[in-house]
Amino acid sequence: MLYSIAHFIKDKIPFVWGIIDLINSFLFSLRYGRKLARVTSNLNISRESKGGVRVKAIPMSEVPTSEMVSFFDNQPEEAYKFFRPHGFDAKSIEKIQRNKSFIAYVFRDEENEKIVGYFFLRSFFMGKAYRGRMVDYSYQSKGLATLGNQLMNEIGFGIGLDIYETVSRKNIASYRSSISASKMKVVKEMDNDEVLLEVVRENPPASAEGAT
Repeated sequence: MLYSIAHFIKDKIPFVWGIIDLINSFLFSLRYGRKLARVTSNLNISRESKGGVRVKAIPMSEVPTSEMVSFFDNQPEEAYKFFRPHGFDAKSIEKIQRNKSFIAYVFRDEENEKIVGYFFLRSFFMGKAYRGRMVDYSYQSKGLATLGNQLMNEIGFGIGLDIYETVSRKNIASYRSSISASKMKVVKEMDNDEVLLEVVRENPPASAEGAT
């Protein structure tokens, strides 16, 4: 329900969505800000995918906006067939970087410092988050999508969020990366062959909600 309402407002009444986004960012920071700071301070920044790529996980807020724009500009048109979570221009990215409820990270290849992946949780102060990702076209099939999903799970579950994801049945690669990193439960069959999935907590942190 939340997903459908949010998308309707975002697509049909963008001005109202902008106000809701600001309020949600503020309330999310109040409820989860300290938990998020604690969890992210303990993250393992250096990681290696099953394909042997060593990366550094860096908050998108710490990445120059121009570099993010360049990353998105360099992806082929096909990459956006199923991926339209927000605008990819400088103004849109700057807005996301300021949004406390939009938890986003990039992977940098440790060999050349190139951004090779983008991962996020679009979160709501009520305790829900929606997971998304994009891997650089030249680094696909190297396990980075799975690695990024695992990172988002660590953060989201670490602060006590319920994590969801929408996947098109036509987007086989994305679906496989989702289930390879997580145990998934189908919540709802949607239009256009899309499925709303919930990421199942297999080992939930006992003190996530009670931590301060």
